[in-house]
Amino acid sequence: MRAQAKQVRHEEEEESAFVSMTDMTVGFLFIMMILLAFFASQMRDPDAVSKYEYDQVIQERDNWQQIAESRAKIIVRLEAELAELLLQRERLQAKVTQLIAENEDLRRELAELKQVDPLEAYLAQVAQERRKVLTRLRDAIRADFPNLQVELSEESDALRFQGEGLFASGRSDLAPDRRKIVARLAQRLNEVLPCYTLGEASRFDSLCNPGFVMIEAVQIEGHTDDVGTDQLNRTLSAARANSTFFAMTQAAGGIMQHQNLKRQPVLSVAAYGPDRPVATNDTTEGRATNRRIDLRFIMVTPQHTDGIEVIRSALKGAGAQP
Repeated sequence: MRAQAKQVRHEEEEESAFVSMTDMTVGFLFIMMILLAFFASQMRDPDAVSKYEYDQVIQERDNWQQIAESRAKIIVRLEAELAELLLQRERLQAKVTQLIAENEDLRRELAELKQVDPLEAYLAQVAQERRKVLTRLRDAIRADFPNLQVELSEESDALRFQGEGLFASGRSDLAPDRRKIVARLAQRLNEVLPCYTLGEASRFDSLCNPGFVMIEAVQIEGHTDDVGTDQLNRTLSAARANSTFFAMTQAAGGIMQHQNLKRQPVLSVAAYGPDRPVATNDTTEGRATNRRIDLRFIMVTPQHTDGIEVIRSALKGAGAQP
């Protein structure tokens, strides 16, 4: 009995020892697993990331790539717009350069226009002075003979004695009362001419002729209507002009002393017959207007500015004569 109990106790001791060994082994294995897990964790690739992180990075990369592509398209579009704007700027710059050049041309032309051409200014003064002299003569003749038909021509270059003002129809001789008109005209003309002519009768000074204007010719022109033959009208117009000429030279003896720049007498005669009508010949009034004597003033008109100085010198020289 006692031996049996001893046997049982011995078995229990062996079993207890086995259990302890098993527990130790399990614990050791557990520890080894922990160590292996630790070492495994320590041996992981330092560059390795988790899938979540990887997916996040990929998603961010794709987003930035889309942004980059979108911005690249924007850059391409902006570069094209910039190129177009640069081209437009070049075109505008070229246009501005052209406009500046045109503006300079206009400024230069304007400056040239503002500069008075001496020749044009002188010729304008000649025309103005001629009109003034003719107006003075017309007003004087009208004052002397209120019923006389005397007018200034449309061009303001002649006194026009119309209709039956000086001659009866078909006649070339001056009646006594008409001769008085011509004589008075010659006297008035003889008062005007000295300031605008050369010769012994010249009385030039800058007060009466500040523009240094010179008369080339005072032309007595005979004109007729178209009634009758051409030969008759030409003969009649010449005869009337000559009658007027001789009546004037008889009334004012010194009138032929007035000379032009060529030292020729300024008083002269011309006959045009029916060639230069100033009205229609289809009416009685028109034909009466065309039957006329014109006292035309032809002025010295230089072709160049040098001619102005020639005229000035000639007039000054004539004015200096005693």
